Parts: sequence; structure tokens; C-alpha cells
Amino acid sequence: MSAIRLISFLAPRLAAIGACLVLSAPAWSQYGSGSDRGQWQILEARYGTAQRNIDVTPVLRQLARQDSRVQVTNKLFGNDPDPGVVKTLRIYARGPGGQTRFFEYRENDIVDGAAFVGWNSGNWGQGGWNGGWGGPGSGPPGDRGQWQIMQARYGTAARNIDVTPQLRDLARKDANFQVTNKLFGADPDPGSVKTLRIYARGPGGATRTFEYGENHYVDGAMFIGWKGGDWGRGGWDGGWGFDGGGGAPQGGVTIVSAQYGEGRNRIDVTARLRSMVRDGRISTRIDRDSMGADPAPGRRKTLWVTYYVGGLGQRQTIVNEDGLLLLP
Repeated sequence: MSAIRLISFLAPRLAAIGACLVLSAPAWSQYGSGSDRGQWQILEARYGTAQRNIDVTPVLRQLARQDSRVQVTNKLFGNDPDPGVVKTLRIYARGPGGQTRFFEYRENDIVDGAAFVGWNSGNWGQGGWNGGWGGPGSGPPGDRGQWQIMQARYGTAARNIDVTPQLRDLARKDANFQVTNKLFGADPDPGSVKTLRIYARGPGGATRTFEYGENHYVDGAMFIGWKGGDWGRGGWDGGWGFDGGGGAPQGGVTIVSAQYGEGRNRIDVTARLRSMVRDGRISTRIDRDSMGADPAPGRRKTLWVTYYVGGLGQRQTIVNEDGLLLLP
């Protein structure tokens, strides 16, 4: 085969491979740097039961590089260490103060890499855990978080309801679940994109709002007494509005959800836009650099944003590629 014919043969195939590599970015670009800003450094990961379990740290590292969320299944690690028994993935990690603990995920649970330092980069799992399957001082993540839940509300700034009792029941059943319209048995603001807000008190008495948009996963690992349901007894009187622990100032913009792309080739850039909010405002030019990826190479893309400003209710805006997003 001549050099010209060889180039003609390889060019479209190499282009297709390149496109696949670019399109793989959405799987983890929606979390971006957030997935590498957790507080826990992974030491080791094991899968199985107390009687029979295997080290799956290298496999988990490869999976983490591909996606920020992983669902635990029997096929995931290519091995069934204890056939016929429900198995568990345990991730052993070291925290900011040097303390160690394990995060536990049963089959079909979702592992959210946002809790771990360097998740996407795979810069972890280099050893340092010698506690075997158990280990002194470690325990299930559901009861070893740092934040005490005071209240939970679901809806929009204009219309929202207290869902603390429903959330408590859900937490007792599962450490992770997905926020959907049907989850709480009510739709407080039909036709609008809704949000679950969990108001919590942390070490030293600081308060913070945790926000989860529709279809996002709630991971109870960061909350004290999650599965025990020993929380949500009051103590929050801030209504829907944010406190000083991570939300927008009064009158400032809050990003509810955001997608960037063209047609079906879109990525979720909610977390990315939220990180750009400064003093309640956001101003950024919309292109593949600012959005962190190009979900539709060669095509003109659009940014869709759902947001609200102060107590003025939920709004939506659309910005074309190379345009300027300026809110409020």
C-alpha cells in the first residue's frame, strides 16, 4: 500500500478515535476540579464480604479516571470474591487531621468521587492502610460525617416544602439516592426545575446549605447520623434563602442547573458555573475553554442556564457560543 493510500485509510479512523476521546470528557467534566477537591485521601479499596474480599484499588483508580460517579455492581471489578452473597465496596481513606475511616458502598450504590482528593487524576491508593477489612476507629460513613442536618426543603425559591421527614425515611433505606420529582411525593412548583436543599450545622457551629438539583445524587456520607435518622429536629430558621456557608448573598445569583452543547451532545456545567459566581454575580464568555470541554466538536454550541436572583423566583437564559453570560 502506498503512503498516500495508507494516509487515506488511517485518517478517518484516527479522527473517529479523537472524537471519542473528546466526547468522553462529559462523563467527568461536569464535576471538573470539584472532584479533586475532596477532603479524604484514598489509601486502599476492597470489594467483597468480611469473609472473602479482594484488593480492587488499581481497578477503582482506572474507573475513577473515566467518571466521577461509579455504580457498584458484581461485574464492575471483573471478579466475584464471595458468590451468592451481597458484596460491599469499602474505600479506606485518611482525612485532613490524619484520622482514617472507611466509606462503604453496597451493590448498586453510587460512589461519588467528590469526597476524595485527586479522584479523577488517580493520584491515590499508594498504600498506608493495614486494617484489613475492618480496622479500629473506622466505621460506616453514614454515621461519621461532619454536618448535622437541621432541615431539608424541596422546590424553588418561589415555592418549596419541608421534606425533612421524607428525607429521614430515605436515608434509613439507602446512603445514596437520586433527586427526582417523584421522590418526595409532591411537586411544589410544577413546570420548574426544582432543588433539594439540606441545611446543616458543622463543627464549631458553622451552618451551610447543601444543594442538589434534579437527577443529582445525594451522598449521606458527609452527614452525622445519616442512616440512624437522628437529625432534622429543627434549628434552621433561614427559610429557603442561603446562609453564609456557601450560597449567594442576598439579591445575588444562584445557579440551579446549566448545560452546554448542541442537540443531544450536552454536558452538565452546573458545578462549573457555580464556582464562577463572585459576590453574587457571574460574568464569563461562553466557549469550550470556559466550559471545560467541547461536547460537540465542529458545531456551534449553546449554554442553557436555570437560575434565580434573591427572592425574585426562578428564571432561565440561553447564551450562544462566544456570547457573554452576565448575571444578574
